[in-house]
Amino acid sequence: MTRTVHQLFDLKGKTALITGGSRGLGLQMAHALGEAGARVMISSRKADDLEQATTELQGANIDARWVAADGQNPEDMQRLVSETTGRIGEIDILVNNAGASWGAPAEDHPLEAWDKVMNLNVRSYFVLSQLVAKSSMIPRRTGSIINTASIAGLGGNPPAMKTIAYNTSKGAVINFTRALACEWGHYGIRVNAVGPGFFPSKMTKGTLEYLGEDNLKAHAPLQRLGDDEDLKGITLLFASDAGKHMTGQFIAIDGGVSAVAGG
Repeated sequence: MTRTVHQLFDLKGKTALITGGSRGLGLQMAHALGEAGARVMISSRKADDLEQATTELQGANIDARWVAADGQNPEDMQRLVSETTGRIGEIDILVNNAGASWGAPAEDHPLEAWDKVMNLNVRSYFVLSQLVAKSSMIPRRTGSIINTASIAGLGGNPPAMKTIAYNTSKGAVINFTRALACEWGHYGIRVNAVGPGFFPSKMTKGTLEYLGEDNLKAHAPLQRLGDDEDLKGITLLFASDAGKHMTGQFIAIDGGVSAVAGG
């Protein structure tokens, strides 16, 4: 029997794990999944931030828990998966969202900073996806993985913005998403990526101050930046049965910036 739209988007009984979930885009995505009925486990490095975010989620009647873990540490990722499954059940939805950036001219970019960005933005996505798939998704032949990429992964930047490691990492996330979707489709695992444009956050604060909010808005066809609601719809679509025939996709949520000819 064909389901209704509400039934397709319903996540009751599902378990979601969101990295970088204590603030910004990750917290917004946790709200989206929890508001649709999922149990949510959020993770980041700082316990204080996680406690505050969990209180916020629980205040919205969401079944939310937290685990502090460092995405650059594979042992922490193993512990994160074990604690999540032990406390709230097998993982149905994984949101790889934790990330870092670094501003420096390419010719002077520190190698240790390059490694930090690539390890957190790319390597940790692979490590956690592998752990979750082997423990929860492949045995049950179902699951949805959502990777946070960026429109920065589609090309370079204006000369004033020097974030070569970040752009490179997000380009890698886009193709990691496609490659993983092709490999794991036969397990019933869907893998998709969201591509935010400029959203006010701790990570983008410096860029917004440097380039100016009005200037950034002027380059977007919708003449606005992202807000606290704009990732909710795509997150829920990718996570739920409403998107059950979508995999290997990258969708930009950027006010139309990536549609402008010439960037």
